[in-house]
Amino acid sequence: MASIVLAVLVSSIDSTIMNTTVPHIVKELGGFELYAWSFVAYMITSTVLTPIAGRLSDMFGRKKVFAAGMLVFLLGSLLCGWAQTMLQLVLFRAVQGVGAGMMNPFPAIIAGDLLPVEKRGTVQALFSAMWGISAVLAPLLGAVFVEYASWRWIFYVNIPVCIAAVLLLIPYKEAYSPKRAAVDVWGAALFSASVSLLLLLTIVDRGFVLYAAGGIALLAAFIAYERRHESPLIPLSLFRNRNVAWMIGNTFLACASLFGTSSYIPLFMQEVRGYGLFVSGLPLLGQAVGWMLVSVPAGKWVIRYGYRRLLVIGNALLIVCGVGAVLLNAGSGFWHAFTLMFVQGLAYGLIFTVTTIGAQELVEPHRKGISTSMQFFARNIGTAVGTTLMGAFLTKAADTMTGIHQLLQYGFWMSLLAFVSCLFIRSAQAAGRSERTA
Repeated sequence: MASIVLAVLVSSIDSTIMNTTVPHIVKELGGFELYAWSFVAYMITSTVLTPIAGRLSDMFGRKKVFAAGMLVFLLGSLLCGWAQTMLQLVLFRAVQGVGAGMMNPFPAIIAGDLLPVEKRGTVQALFSAMWGISAVLAPLLGAVFVEYASWRWIFYVNIPVCIAAVLLLIPYKEAYSPKRAAVDVWGAALFSASVSLLLLLTIVDRGFVLYAAGGIALLAAFIAYERRHESPLIPLSLFRNRNVAWMIGNTFLACASLFGTSSYIPLFMQEVRGYGLFVSGLPLLGQAVGWMLVSVPAGKWVIRYGYRRLLVIGNALLIVCGVGAVLLNAGSGFWHAFTLMFVQGLAYGLIFTVTTIGAQELVEPHRKGISTSMQFFARNIGTAVGTTLMGAFLTKAADTMTGIHQLLQYGFWMSLLAFVSCLFIRSAQAAGRSERTA
């Protein structure tokens, strides 16, 4: 658990610390035209590798793949700190993203192997706390490193943490017996290429049709290939499980709706309300608090009330958050923003914890890794789509407040669609301690 918590902490800090430091990096290295690619390279590789890592863990075990991910992340961090040009930084950020993609699903996967359902929510709350801490800590760390040392230390600081996490993982006794199978290399290549092209749609200004056509064509080729492969990267039969399929869809829509607001609420606090860097990040801590409050008992609730009822409540809370977001205006103060993010934390804490448990309990043990990682994949894709669309509303608006109001309206309408999708999930309950032990 110590190894997992350190991995979550270093990954979450790295995801947010770049936001405040890239302007300083560009001033030193040049290459402003590659500014956005320092984020895009990381996003694409980490998103693509998540389901691949989950499938590999089903075949070769959790410990090996998780440790490999941490070592790749360590190497990427070392190379990023050494980078002499922006092109090098972009390439090394892609390496770092590969490591992050291999690491990200394993806290949930390993917790699913080790713990009964009723205790899994507590562990999810602990992981959520790491993201909440990083949301506040990362901008401060970035400012300290830039001011008193060098921006390179935002990457070098990862190295001792990764080493400690790997060393703490060594005594771990694998709780899962892997089911060996042939590695689907061509499937992985087709999947990576198709998803990468489709993700590029979120940032390109030209060639939109070409990227879309290429991504869709490769995705169709991937599905056709997977149908014939004896050991597919993503077993298509997974989507014949109605609850698992609708949970993946609901996760995507929920993240595409309001999850991206965590990137824009601090902007509202700074640009519209005039708060400083530290105070503008505090509403994100409210999200972490709400998340933890529902995550801890969620495992017991799943056993008692089932998946459908809890997901309906979680998505209803998301609509409440959407209403509060639409009511946000130039006169709204700190507590409006804090309450908004707190309710959002309640919603996502319930949705993410319940869907993660469902992804693990509703499939066979040798598919738990790929099923769990597909939930993370849906979150990443949904967040990328939602954040990009919100950014488009913001950049095309006449002023910052108008843009924020429009992007929050978009989030509200998408939350309604997410609510509709959760109604297709059948009512089912997860097995408790005794049934899992049996």
